[in-house]
Amino acid sequence: MATTRADIEGMIARIAGEDRAAFLDLYDATSAKLFGVCLRVLKDRGESEDVLQDVFIKVWKNAGRYNVNGLSPMTWLITIARNAAIDRLRARKTPAEGGEALDRLQDAAPGPEAQAVAASEAREVVRCLGTLDDDRAAAVRGAYLDGETYQTLAARFDVPLNTMRTWLRRSLQKLRECLDG
Repeated sequence: MATTRADIEGMIARIAGEDRAAFLDLYDATSAKLFGVCLRVLKDRGESEDVLQDVFIKVWKNAGRYNVNGLSPMTWLITIARNAAIDRLRARKTPAEGGEALDRLQDAAPGPEAQAVAASEAREVVRCLGTLDDDRAAAVRGAYLDGETYQTLAARFDVPLNTMRTWLRRSLQKLRECLDG
């Protein structure tokens, strides 16, 4: 039986009350996708496994901060995983390397998380991405599927950083409306 959005929200709420069984259920339901996010960014299985542990520690400690507000709980979890992986990537970068090091590590090929999402929601996501302007859709893919930083995307699209943040925020709102509608 597939885990629903409501199931995941319920697990997070129970984790906020320190329910270990809910924590294990959440791990079973989401770890493959979150591992894929980490692996996509880090491109190293061992490091990705370490970061995934850190992600679930953060989920355990911060579950009470999750707010059921209509946004997908998977978006919250994927954001935690993506940010943790990017933090690890930045930490491994030597000071002698320039900002181009992150760009060289990026790969446009679909990764494990993209394949996992594709198995359950691909047609709807693709349809909804099609409602966005091409540059906005490419920015969303870069940020949330390829693990690119906002700074990298701003440089690629030649827009200020705050403009990129606005693009992504508005694009995610439009995607949410499309997926909920």
